[in-house]
Amino acid sequence: MNESVTGTGETTGSGRASTEAPVGTRTGTLPAGPPGPLPGGSGRPGRPDVAIRHLRAFLAVADTLNFTQAAEATGTTQPSLTRTIRRLEEALGTRLLNRTTRTVALTPGGERLRSELLLLLPRLENALTTRPAETRIRLGFTWMLPDGWMQDALASFEEQTGAGVELVRRDEPFAGVDRGVVDLALLRGDAPASGMHTVLLCSEAQVAAAARGSELARRQSVRWAELADHSLVRNVVSGTVRPELWPATHRPRTAVACGNFDEWLEAVAAGRGVGIVPESAARRGLHPNVRFLRIPDAPSVPLVLTYPRQGAHPLAARFAALVQDSFAATVTHTVQFHSRQGALPVP
Repeated sequence: MNESVTGTGETTGSGRASTEAPVGTRTGTLPAGPPGPLPGGSGRPGRPDVAIRHLRAFLAVADTLNFTQAAEATGTTQPSLTRTIRRLEEALGTRLLNRTTRTVALTPGGERLRSELLLLLPRLENALTTRPAETRIRLGFTWMLPDGWMQDALASFEEQTGAGVELVRRDEPFAGVDRGVVDLALLRGDAPASGMHTVLLCSEAQVAAAARGSELARRQSVRWAELADHSLVRNVVSGTVRPELWPATHRPRTAVACGNFDEWLEAVAAGRGVGIVPESAARRGLHPNVRFLRIPDAPSVPLVLTYPRQGAHPLAARFAALVQDSFAATVTHTVQFHSRQGALPVP
């Protein structure tokens, strides 16, 4: 479509000159009216010729409902902004704004476009931003990375790629990977249900945690069914235990509901109840007042690495592969307790 502009006028696709003047003047203002197809637009779905600058301009007007303020925000002039909005409407074949000399209002089509663009435009602009190199990758976790092999994987990845690994602890079920806050997440338990590529690294045994002076702490082990007779301290955000894991007729009650691992540990140490946690926690000697016991028949907990199927970090798959290799090299140290008998030691 050939376009030429003379003064404040504008040539439409049909060759007729529009006399639309800047908003705020009476001459040539576009009258308010019902939304519908505009001259120069198809009025039906297709492949409109729309640039990002058109969308930015529309959002600026839609957010302020004031052409003067929108022009200042976008660093342009009122006449130029008016022409940009008009061209967007023509490309889409529908009116987005109802304008008078005094007011600007969104049409239903404009409301819908604004709602969509608020989510999509930042992501589109981010995707189109050129970067000389991806210099970091964000690994999310909810509590405590595994011992040894994970640190080896981080070092190997940074050495091979030159990219740094940013460790991000998040107190939320999926460590932020489902919201794009991190690029990958190491999770214990359930991974996001859809849209993610998930690598199962291993299944961890679970252990009981009790305050050192409690009766349970004097034992070497406890059966899963016995724990239904105890009050639980549960990490309800990123923990691995819920009452539904016991039969409906005999379930433990939750004495304390915690929002993160640190709260959980302190509540157990204070004798508020019994905790249940993957066995990797027992090797850390986390608290002098917490004793860990084996649960021979406890359900295991999957340890997974997950990242988005679409729009993933360019190095996500490579990072996952290195983590798998590092885990495989030390698998016996991550899925089993030491062979000695008795209650787990507390340093």
